[in-house]
Amino acid sequence: MRAKLSYAITAAVLVFYFVLVGSRGVMLIQSGTLITVTFGVAVLILPVIGLWFLWKNTEFVRKANRLAAELEAEGGLPVDELRRLPSGRIDRDSADEVFARRKAATEDAPHDWRSWFRLAVAYHDARDTPRARKAMQRAIALHDGKPVQA
Repeated sequence: MRAKLSYAITAAVLVFYFVLVGSRGVMLIQSGTLITVTFGVAVLILPVIGLWFLWKNTEFVRKANRLAAELEAEGGLPVDELRRLPSGRIDRDSADEVFARRKAATEDAPHDWRSWFRLAVAYHDARDTPRARKAMQRAIALHDGKPVQA
């Protein structure tokens, strides 16, 4: 719940920022000179890119949460079996062991979105965010019946 609240607050602040920047872009365009119109258009492009990025990330999170809820209903969510350091951080060797098992399970069932979901969690636990995101995108695509690259 805390992560959802943090995400919502961050998204709201970003949208406020995009509106503020967009209004400045419109003001520059309304000035009417060649330079201000050019800058105004350039300034308006930034909020559009930002909104697109925010939308894509929100869709990704929503779809990943949908998969997590479905997997939870099936009783198939990965169990947290990781050892922790006294500081509370995940022990790297423990994360590597769990990752190796989940990777092997994914190699045995490469067309099962559930194994890709669990692999994404293992990548995340191993602090490999880019690969975690790619694995989750693959899980989402497999779940939705979309073609995936080999």
